[in-house]
Amino acid sequence: QVQLVESGGGLVQPGGSLRLSCAASGFPFRLYAMSWYRQAPGKEREMVARVAASGWYVDSVKGRFTGSRDNVKNMVYLQMNNLKPEDTAVYYCQVHWQERDYWGQGTQVTVSS
Repeated sequence: QVQLVESGGGLVQPGGSLRLSCAASGFPFRLYAMSWYRQAPGKEREMVARVAASGWYVDSVKGRFTGSRDNVKNMVYLQMNNLKPEDTAVYYCQVHWQERDYWGQGTQVTVSS
C-alpha cells in the first residue's frame, strides 16, 4: 500500500532553515508528481511546493522554499530557508495516484525565538 513518511521538522528560530524529507513507497514514485502542503492551526491546508516527476518544481513561497526529489531513493525534499513565524504548521507530503490523494502523517515545524 502507499506509504508516505515525513521527517525533519522541529523548532527553529526566525531566519533559520530546515530540510524536510518524505520517504515514499507502494506506487511508481518516479512517474508521479509529489507535493508539499502545510496546515497551520485554524487554517486550511495549503500547497507550498510541487515537484514534477521530471524534477521540475513550482513553489508558492517564492524564493524561500524549494522542492526536490531523488527518484532512486524514492524521496522528496522541501528545503525551507529564511523561516518566519507564519511558516509554523504541520507539513505533509502528498501524491495523487489511482484517482485518490495519499498523505503522510505530517511533521511539525515551529518557527519561534
